[in-house]
Amino acid sequence: MKPQVIIAGKTSPTSLWIFGYGSLVWKPDFKYKSSKVGYIQGYKRRFWHGDNFHRGNDDLPGRVVTLIEDDDATTWGMAFEVTGSQVEESLKYLNVREAVCGGYVTKLVDFIPEDDQVNQTHQALLYIATPDNPLFLGPASPEVIGHQIATRQGKTGHNLEYLLRLAEFMRRRCPHVDDPHLFSIEAAALALVPYLLGAQ
Repeated sequence: MKPQVIIAGKTSPTSLWIFGYGSLVWKPDFKYKSSKVGYIQGYKRRFWHGDNFHRGNDDLPGRVVTLIEDDDATTWGMAFEVTGSQVEESLKYLNVREAVCGGYVTKLVDFIPEDDQVNQTHQALLYIATPDNPLFLGPASPEVIGHQIATRQGKTGHNLEYLLRLAEFMRRRCPHVDDPHLFSIEAAALALVPYLLGAQ
């Protein structure tokens, strides 16, 4: 579903929140009015999606995050508020970055800001890769995923950078949140770096 279609029912299409849980948290690359750290419920973040453009190629796809439905899960990230002309500009940009080049589709979710004092939620747009996507790789052990990430590179950069920047965001902006999936993969990938450097 196109982003323009998913917001067609909004009463005020001049503003929109966009929730990021992967590279968007540290590299949004679009203009926005404000940003907030917070979370969504009912989804867990997993390195289960393949990337043959930004962080890999057709022969050696990288691993990037997507969201998997889980009623008991919570995913932390960053939401960006876009207003006025920023709405159309950001959606055009993200449609290419996430949908055309990344294979993601859009959904609307309830975003809860970390500093929320009045239980106020924002309906937010997010991009998600589903299991029926041809690039979807599915689950694997932290060691397997870590090895794939440590040895992949795409047009945007090394897959390891993607992993490390996401882990850095979580430690810096969400220090109270435990993310064993993310941090176990980070540890597995970093353990390989000395061997990879020695092989060069």
